[in-house]
Amino acid sequence: MLTSCTTEKPAPAAIAATPGAASAHVPAELYDGLGARHATISPKFLYDALGSKLFEAICELPEYYPTRTEAGIFARYGREIARACGLGTTMIDLGAGNCAKAAKLFPLLRPAQYVAVDISTEFVSDALARLRLRFPHIDMQALGLDFSSGLELPDNVRAERRLFFYPGSSLGNFTPPEARVFLTRLRKGCGPDGGLLIGIDLAKDKAILDAAYDDALGVTAAFNLNVLRHVNQLLGSDFDIRQWRHVGFYNEAAGRVEMHLEAKQAQRVCWPGGGRDFAEGERIHTENSYKYRQADAIVLLEQSGFEATRVWTDPRCPFAVIHAQAIA
Repeated sequence: MLTSCTTEKPAPAAIAATPGAASAHVPAELYDGLGARHATISPKFLYDALGSKLFEAICELPEYYPTRTEAGIFARYGREIARACGLGTTMIDLGAGNCAKAAKLFPLLRPAQYVAVDISTEFVSDALARLRLRFPHIDMQALGLDFSSGLELPDNVRAERRLFFYPGSSLGNFTPPEARVFLTRLRKGCGPDGGLLIGIDLAKDKAILDAAYDDALGVTAAFNLNVLRHVNQLLGSDFDIRQWRHVGFYNEAAGRVEMHLEAKQAQRVCWPGGGRDFAEGERIHTENSYKYRQADAIVLLEQSGFEATRVWTDPRCPFAVIHAQAIA
């Protein structure tokens, strides 16, 4: 329940202090989520500078199959993918992180411009500075943007032949209706000659999914718990990370992996102007990752204004890379 905390609290950290965070609506979104009957924190807040580095480590774990499976698809079918997408595109990398996935495709796709979009501006800017040394002939731009809620691209992003690049399984963070809205927004941003190259995780055995989101080393747990540290910075709250545990599992009925933070004991968390009591075992929902059947993923793209022109998969560990052309 929400409570009033009377102890003096530090002023909330300025939103500008968190690279890429999007101005005044960010704390309101956090307040609303933490104040809901079933508390939530948007998964985008997982990706501050430290969270982005922890996610890099997750991608190296043996349990976390999406990164290596998708990389295998790109390695095996890279030339086909390049032919489908075409050369000289404006490659807009959504959630670019360290830019490594896009960089591996540069020799094949040869984009005219590369735009790295990420909520953590500092992290992606550092990555882009290193990338410019390797590919000085490509015009590169870093863009700090919460693209989950809007996609206003600046004038220095070329309008010609835009190719939105959305690898991994991040589309699964949206509910299917939210994903449709998001993809429709991308379609509008493509222009008449643009397209989308997207990775979509497909439904698979529960044991594989449970292990991928709750690894033996506890790196995913650290990634999830770090969001409380980030929230403390943003709101001036006093979450004690030691009093929370990571919970990650595949919800078969909902068709999604869920990540939560569970209170180890009853506690009160305060922030300037308010706070909340959490009971022992109460959870904060931090992420969903929906898993699709391939046919359903194609239907979703078509409903959003795209035509799925090519699909590449790994049958050993179901995962799809899809090139979809914007429908004129």
